[in-house]
Amino acid sequence: MKKVYLFLLLISSLAPILAQKNKVNLLVGTYTNPCYSRGIYVYEFDTNNAQIRLKKSSDSIINPSYLSLSKDEKFIYAVNENGAESTVSSFAFDAVSGKPSSINKVSSKGADPCYLINDDKNVIVANYSGGNISVFGKNEDGSLTEAKQVIQHYGKGVNAERQEKPHVHMVYFSPDKKFVLSNDLGTDKVYVYNYNPTGTTDVLTLKDSVSVKAGSGPRHLTFSKNGKYIYLLQELDGALTTFSYADGKLTQINVTTILANDYKGTFSSADIHVSPNGKFLYASNRGDANTLSVFKILKKGKLKSKGQVSTLGKGPRNFAIDPTGKFLLVAHQYTNDIVIFKINKRNGSLTDTKKKFDLCSPVCLVFAK
Repeated sequence: MKKVYLFLLLISSLAPILAQKNKVNLLVGTYTNPCYSRGIYVYEFDTNNAQIRLKKSSDSIINPSYLSLSKDEKFIYAVNENGAESTVSSFAFDAVSGKPSSINKVSSKGADPCYLINDDKNVIVANYSGGNISVFGKNEDGSLTEAKQVIQHYGKGVNAERQEKPHVHMVYFSPDKKFVLSNDLGTDKVYVYNYNPTGTTDVLTLKDSVSVKAGSGPRHLTFSKNGKYIYLLQELDGALTTFSYADGKLTQINVTTILANDYKGTFSSADIHVSPNGKFLYASNRGDANTLSVFKILKKGKLKSKGQVSTLGKGPRNFAIDPTGKFLLVAHQYTNDIVIFKINKRNGSLTDTKKKFDLCSPVCLVFAK
């Protein structure tokens, strides 16, 4: 009887610890112009049952439309998308309370930053309207230095309305961190830069660039789990291009589409991610579509379409998969909510959990690990 009692005591003492392990922080960046928003919101997300609890928010800031969390999860970096007055901000992050506390902000050195990444040394920013890339150093306290380097892209595309000049839409580390890739919607190119993290001025040096179909508008990319393939989502024509990848070199091997065969409405491709198990790829589409396209990843990086599913909202600007791969969350910029889907790990299909939560103009979702 005593052994049974001790066993039950052990289980009861472990239960809160195990429950806590299922809780992860979810950071959300928003637009603050269309409705009331303080900027950055931090939620507790339960990976067992997809329950959401608001923890804290930032003090009021302008349009933190994209976020990047430091590897040690002590700092948050955000773009403040505000035309020619745009900035990049740093925040101390208390992972327990969820509170982001402002440290400093600096000029983004380009209009309308829309994406950023960071490592131990630098924060690298894609400026959409500025058509350039800015590199900022990180101080020990997490604050940002003034820009160490600004790289301006040049050229234009065939779409006179959307490609009148360069529009840098993304910067992304290669898996080995030796390179930074950059998609330019305005010039229909993917640029590959050598990355020297300790450089004082030439942190990025151009290695190569790859052109894709004229007028397709490269937006976001992601790597396969083994790092051998790149999947590039093109905003303007719905294309999804697959490249083989090795040591900074991209070789195009296939082009497909995220559009249904009979689709006739407006569309605007947005975000792309591979499931944590590496078996499936998801891509979001806006316009009249408001869908997630599902693909099975086959051998040699090939993709097999599994169809489309409604995101149950308007403007699926960004989505994220929780670290366990059980749930996919979609941020709807225009219906002001975040919808939660359950992922079938066996076949990649998505099922509505009937769970969603309201938030003004969410546009970026970042899970802590």
